Amino acid sequence: MSYKIVIADDEPITRLNMYEILVGAGYDVVGEAGDGFDALDLCRTYHPDLALLDIKMPLIDGLKAAQLIKDEKLAGSVLLLTAYSGKEFVDQAKDAGVEGYLVKPVSEDSLLPMVEVAIAKGMEMDRMREDVRKAQDELEGRKLIERAKGILMAKEKLCEDDAYKKIRKISMDKGRPMKDIAKAILLNSG
Repeated sequence: MSYKIVIADDEPITRLNMYEILVGAGYDVVGEAGDGFDALDLCRTYHPDLALLDIKMPLIDGLKAAQLIKDEKLAGSVLLLTAYSGKEFVDQAKDAGVEGYLVKPVSEDSLLPMVEVAIAKGMEMDRMREDVRKAQDELEGRKLIERAKGILMAKEKLCEDDAYKKIRKISMDKGRPMKDIAKAILLNSG
């Protein structure tokens, strides 16, 4: 699988160097930008697997761009590049939630492993977010079913088990999830 990457650096020679390394390794560089503003546009257009951003760029710096990319879920992962290794920049990178931080000058030996790790971390985070979303949906469904059982128990004088069985039977008869039947019962009860 060829991963899509956006490169943003205000130094054209650095961009070209990274482009050649990444394309040579089989990555699909879908766009290049000289500032954070254009990097955001490219990410909105291509939704790359990785946004590779220099920290110091005009218009919107790499840290702010990274934050926006993460907030808007515009890329699978973000890797920051910088000539600065000071603690303040590292702390800001951590606060932005990026998947990696690489100090220039960049070589093939340092860039490619960091790109692989950043993409893998981004994919892992996506899987975890999806698992959380599914768990929340399941919990919401259970809450709806519990409320619907309560209504049936009160209106039809059923025990809890019989109320559950009634919802399950309607669900099976209609070929719809129990959560949908519970919503209908709640809707009908006002």
